[in-house]
Amino acid sequence: MIVVKIGGGEGINYDAILSDVAALDEETVIVHGGNSELTSLSRRLGKEPKMLHFASGNVSRYTDQETMELFEMVYCGKINSLLVEKLHKLGKNAFGLSGLDGGLLKGERKKELVVLEEGKRKVVRDDRSGNVVDVDSDLLTLLMEKGYLPVISPPALSEDNMAINVDGDRVAALIAAELGADALIILSNVPGLLKDLKDEGSLVAELSVSGMERVEHHAQGRMKIKLLAAKEALSGGVKRVILADARVQKPVSKALAGGGTHIVW
Repeated sequence: MIVVKIGGGEGINYDAILSDVAALDEETVIVHGGNSELTSLSRRLGKEPKMLHFASGNVSRYTDQETMELFEMVYCGKINSLLVEKLHKLGKNAFGLSGLDGGLLKGERKKELVVLEEGKRKVVRDDRSGNVVDVDSDLLTLLMEKGYLPVISPPALSEDNMAINVDGDRVAALIAAELGADALIILSNVPGLLKDLKDEGSLVAELSVSGMERVEHHAQGRMKIKLLAAKEALSGGVKRVILADARVQKPVSKALAGGGTHIVW
């Protein structure tokens, strides 16, 4: 059983991913993002995305009420429905749901965020983002036992039943751990972890959790979160995590056959 996380960046080859999943003789759960499409929609509607910068070097999207509404339109609506439709055309009985449906994903909202703005620390209290902390694996197991292929998107429900923006890679890691997946495959618009972002030939092919500290400085932007998700999945019992290229033909098969960055405990 595998969990496939489809990234939300530019250049994702959805058709290649879904055709590959449909052809595999492997029980699969799909988790997807939608960051690039959300940015595009926001700008078309005249709302310039705002990013929050942290002292750790991490960056996240500021999610106010209006952004949360756009988030749900893109993630739960456009992309989730598109993937489900394409999978049905490929003969797979896909079942689309968000973390809100049936309380599938539970999270904790970050009440206060300390961010850097023009070199100064600032506290943000109205952000609708947080961390996923629980998944209803029984619901997913029930769907799979009935022959459905779950296609899952954030958001999650907070402790006070508010929709919150949670990271899709970490969602996929938690789902993979709870379901006892053999592998978590995180697909994005890069071949895997690169030593040099400008050189796709600088791929780190194999990595252990104990060896992460030696290469974590190579991770930039979203790759830092992917490495964190990999650690969480492996800590939860997933056998291997693969960071692989979503722009190629048969990306899942190639990842399982050795492509990308393979991370083990």
